Amino acid sequence: MLDAVASVLAEAGVASGSRLCCCLSGGVDSIVLLQALCDLQPRIGFELVAAHVHHGLSQRANEWLAFCREQCAQRGVVFLSFHVSVRRDDPQGLEAAARAARHSALASIDCDWLVFGHHQDDQAETLLFRLFRGAGVRGAAAMASIERPAPDSARGRLRPLLGMRRAQIEACAAARTLVWVDDESNADLRFARNDIRHRVLPAIEQGFPAAVPALARAAAHFREASDLLDELAEIDEAGCGGAVLARDALLRLSDARIANLLRWQARRRGVQAPTRALLGETVRQLREAGPSKPLRMSLADLACCVYRGRVWLEPALSALATPGSWHGEAALPWAGGRVEFCNVTGAGLSREKLERAASVRLAGRSAGLRLRLGAGRPSRSFKNLCQEAGVPAWLRERLPVLEVDGVAAWVGGIGVAAEFACADDEAGIEPQWSPLG
Repeated sequence: MLDAVASVLAEAGVASGSRLCCCLSGGVDSIVLLQALCDLQPRIGFELVAAHVHHGLSQRANEWLAFCREQCAQRGVVFLSFHVSVRRDDPQGLEAAARAARHSALASIDCDWLVFGHHQDDQAETLLFRLFRGAGVRGAAAMASIERPAPDSARGRLRPLLGMRRAQIEACAAARTLVWVDDESNADLRFARNDIRHRVLPAIEQGFPAAVPALARAAAHFREASDLLDELAEIDEAGCGGAVLARDALLRLSDARIANLLRWQARRRGVQAPTRALLGETVRQLREAGPSKPLRMSLADLACCVYRGRVWLEPALSALATPGSWHGEAALPWAGGRVEFCNVTGAGLSREKLERAASVRLAGRSAGLRLRLGAGRPSRSFKNLCQEAGVPAWLRERLPVLEVDGVAAWVGGIGVAAEFACADDEAGIEPQWSPLG
């Protein structure tokens, strides 16, 4: 047991000074895990705390909380507890609601690794549960023994017992005379996972005695395939110009690779990947729309936007723009994206005029905004400018405007006002608006 746990910790790079949090339910798996971590702590030198989430769903919840606190006190482990409220009418079901509340609470813990007591039987049950719900390759990958921290997270996840059977863990607990609590809800067959654990999986094992380790191996194969798809998506994103994709390069990919790339980008933004049907419809519209047609297509929590040869994902509800003054910064944030200010010659805005101004400010469009894009050309209203530039209605209210002493000098997606334009041989500043940060 200790060798198995130590091996996972070593592979994850856990060392002296690493901060681990044991997620402690009080069940046999988490108690064995807690004991193993306590046994290994003097050898490795990591810091250890334990955390318990009180869901309030059982009449014994207070009893379990007290038990976990006492187990930590006996071992000299710092104990953290969280009380959460679980929606009983959650459309995803009570199990999913409790899991979401639990993980939300655990995400607030300041540590390097959250450590869970999931084992091989849990892995098999998770794989079957997800397959029955029509999971794709990533969903069928189930759980990993090591999940490195995501780009938007400071902590990773470890499951050092994932290669062990439930019976092995129970035998270890008995040999060490450990005590634990049993959650009576684990026997309730109204919950899908319990039904798989107590009825479906035992029936499968009657015909296939090695079903659990075989399913665990299958999950590992799915995870390998999922990792390869992620690597392919990263390659394809780079080949299409980065997070904001070049439309022509994107459409040279197959439909499956476009869907894979958009799915990967959605997950990197921290939202659930869109359904297969939504992705299929998005790819169809991308293919059928003309190269100059702006689009904004719903992908549930996200929108896929197409404008001027660029394709990007953004929140369904776009971030609000915050005006700010410019004092020579290389870039300023704008509505979830940014405006970069590039040093050029003979293009963009006259640097001299910007430096002489009392105020240079990035803001949204003001009422009555007009712009003259060239010497000798008439001043045009904001609406007419957008129509002539082909700016879609959904994008217009988000266009950044650079105001010089209160006068619009540049509008993102439209251009530079003639009176602020840089001469051919003059030093200039060229604003470049990216819809993503």
